[in-house]
Amino acid sequence: MGTALAPLETTALAQTAELARDYIAQSMAASTVRSYANGWRHFSAWCIAHHLPTMPAEPEIVALYIAECAETLKPATIGLRLTAISHYHQAAGYESPTHALAVRKTLAGIRRNKGVAQVQKTALSVADLRQIVTEHLPHDYRGTITPKGTRDRALLLLGFSGAFRRSELVSLDCADLEHVAEGLIVTLRRSKTDQEGVGRKVGIPYGTHAETCPVRAVEAWLHASGIAEGPVFRPVDVWGNVAAERLSDHAVALVVKEYAAAIGRDAATFAGHSLRAGFATAAAGAGARELDIMRQTGHKSLTMLRRYIRDGSLFRANAAAAVGL
Repeated sequence: MGTALAPLETTALAQTAELARDYIAQSMAASTVRSYANGWRHFSAWCIAHHLPTMPAEPEIVALYIAECAETLKPATIGLRLTAISHYHQAAGYESPTHALAVRKTLAGIRRNKGVAQVQKTALSVADLRQIVTEHLPHDYRGTITPKGTRDRALLLLGFSGAFRRSELVSLDCADLEHVAEGLIVTLRRSKTDQEGVGRKVGIPYGTHAETCPVRAVEAWLHASGIAEGPVFRPVDVWGNVAAERLSDHAVALVVKEYAAAIGRDAATFAGHSLRAGFATAAAGAGARELDIMRQTGHKSLTMLRRYIRDGSLFRANAAAAVGL
């Protein structure tokens, strides 16, 4: 993928041009770069299979491509593919074909025909979370919670009470945790909505019940694992050995699915996002103000937050309850 800085390589500014390219590369999150690359790879393969040019691509070609994609892909995924096509064209110095009327009309038709509602993962309820950490954590032959169980309890309770994304959870280092009289202050150095690393502090208060307290759970994990610096959450093998590297965000989803299945729920409908959605839903159901929920979740708009609240406020101040049926 070229840039406009290439001609400067033969000048005295060559070293500065290289530095600028590095900054350009860092302007997007690694996940975004991978998403664009995957989208462009798919489009390129489709063009090659149909003996069509990929760069620059005519708008009519792109319209045909997304029309075929609509048979197997969701509108949101098609939108990401178009973003990738646009990005690669602009990076190469071409006008994006995705802005053309033919493409926009085709996408609008796909969205209207297929619908744009996203399939959301099931929110983990407080009752489910309490059942998991009190009844389903693994124990050894002495009846003691295993290192994995201790880690999982801390992961689930902190993820839920902080309304953290799975990427935020696994990014935490010991230096990001500050123990205070009221509980725990967690500093997020970077997140999905804070790619420039401004940072955000999240307060985690002590829980009412010791067995479901996120602060005590984190303290127990750090004590049992002997972790004093570096990543907070790490892989644990079957013998209870704690690895030095950071836990992957994918592993968070697997942990949630594992315990959802343990309490008899459909694991396929749960993921790491179930913790974040669970907090927002539970907080709304308990009557928490939307502004206070946003402060915890880090949402920038009420529109996005209300997608998370979901069923929590369906029956609170429900107008149908006031009509006297």
